[in-house]
Amino acid sequence: MVHTICDILDEVKPKAEGSYRDQITSVADRPGHDMRYAIDASKIQKELGWVPQETFESGIKKTVEWYLNNEAWWKAVLDGSYQGERLGSA
Repeated sequence: MVHTICDILDEVKPKAEGSYRDQITSVADRPGHDMRYAIDASKIQKELGWVPQETFESGIKKTVEWYLNNEAWWKAVLDGSYQGERLGSA
């Protein structure tokens, strides 16, 4: 997933030099840390006819673009000034 996010950033907000992948550093694994997460949606598709509106690729690209376009929001989350209030409601 990290490689996918880096590739999207390389495409939509390229760095002056190098790739975002160059910033990846490995850390010692933690006990119980899952190396892979997977969802099998075949049962819900078969029994309910549900079909996802997004692929992983299209959804993660939209998510990265949202964070790039909403820097003020996530900076407020990081500095503690965002207190969970609803935004955009009348």
